[in-house]
Amino acid sequence: MQNDEVYVLDLWHILAREWAWFLAGLLVVLLAVFAYTHTARRQWEATAFIQIGQVPALQGTDPKVEPLARVLERLQLVPFQNHVLANLGIKDDAPEAKLYRKSVKLDPLPYAGPLVKFSVRGWSPEQARQFAEATVAELQVVHQALMAKPLALTQARLEQVTADLKAAEAERSQLLQAATPVGTRDKDAQGAGVASMLLTATDAQIRELRQTQGELNVRLAHNFTYQTSLMWPVYVPQGPASPNLALIWGMGVLFGLSLGALAAIVRNALRRAHVATVSFNQTHA
Repeated sequence: MQNDEVYVLDLWHILAREWAWFLAGLLVVLLAVFAYTHTARRQWEATAFIQIGQVPALQGTDPKVEPLARVLERLQLVPFQNHVLANLGIKDDAPEAKLYRKSVKLDPLPYAGPLVKFSVRGWSPEQARQFAEATVAELQVVHQALMAKPLALTQARLEQVTADLKAAEAERSQLLQAATPVGTRDKDAQGAGVASMLLTATDAQIRELRQTQGELNVRLAHNFTYQTSLMWPVYVPQGPASPNLALIWGMGVLFGLSLGALAAIVRNALRRAHVATVSFNQTHA
């Protein structure tokens, strides 16, 4: 067994002998943690779940007003973020603006809508909530502009189909009267036959128009066509997100114990070296 190896019992003796240095190292770290936790500015984090808007689309195409990946890129664009801050009356170089840009976190949820989990921090719960709501409002404005044309085209298509359906139904009424002969003359019978054939074609056209009208109405329903919006209200916890007092104090105590033990071991080693040097000088005196 080598004498210079440090075992648990030896370490305990060292800490007991050099308790002042151990305590000094621990107190230095605890004082630093105390000063940081009382001077660091509190930050609150708001979380919002954004549902991407949907527009009437052709079968086989993505009905989302904007793909999920593009929404994520847009939310991180500096011009977009600057516009959000400008709407709140915050300058681009203000401390609040820097906190907003630095704290934005995005978590895509492609199998839940898709949704975007959006988190941002503020100096107060109200400011964090305001940041999140303003971001969603700005995204709504952008998406409303993108939705305008496909929505208008679908509405125009529905109006045209409705007009064609009314015209076809009116024509069917006329053909129904013509297909019913009022006499027994050959001319009337021939006209009724032609009208009957046309009536069959008109009935098929009416069925097709009604089907198209129903599909367009379904696509324009609220569960298929909707604006970009918040799935739920913005959530802000009561406690601040930063500084994390439990984590900071836990790490501080752990680091303080380590520093105190290191200081005690170094002090003990210096003391032993000094005693050895004195003993050596006395031996050779």
